[in-house]
Amino acid sequence: MIASWWAGLDTAMKILWGITFAASLIFIVQTIMTFIGADADADFSADVDTSADGSDLSNIDGGSNLYTFRNFVNFFLGFGWTSVLLYDSVRPRILLFIIAVIVGVALVAAVMWLFKWLAGMQQSGTIDIYKSAVGCNGSVYLTIPASRSGEGKVQISINGAVREYNAMTDGDSIKNGTTIKVVEVIDNHTLLVEELNSYIV
Repeated sequence: MIASWWAGLDTAMKILWGITFAASLIFIVQTIMTFIGADADADFSADVDTSADGSDLSNIDGGSNLYTFRNFVNFFLGFGWTSVLLYDSVRPRILLFIIAVIVGVALVAAVMWLFKWLAGMQQSGTIDIYKSAVGCNGSVYLTIPASRSGEGKVQISINGAVREYNAMTDGDSIKNGTTIKVVEVIDNHTLLVEELNSYIV
């Protein structure tokens, strides 16, 4: 039945369904990994995590960088589902794609606003980062440039909760998925970290 349904689709619809299925699957995997505290972008980002100046600003602490893998997935999730659901009812096609783009951008904006709101809740006093973060272990979420030349992002566990922060390092760059240890708190949004292996003699 599925094969006959797929065979009956035109080429454009097959492409749209392919985008929609892929974005939906990745979104589900990212959501599950986020809830279990795993590094949701480490295996997918392929270094699209840095902005033009080498820094990443796209974390929940009020970041503004759109160019993260998570945001691309959110965009195509909104774009894809809008396109396939309205494909037969909206003409001309250019109007359909304009609507789909608007929905995709709106979904990205909504998710970024949600993470920013959660960051505000986090910084409202539930965790004193200066007292709690130093010594905590975690993993690199977005690549950290070498010698404090820019910011990456890490996920660390504080008091049993997984938190995301900007991160810098004094040493070599630290790649996605690397285990790190927090050595200093630079400010409310930024940590100084080192690769955990550097502590092993």
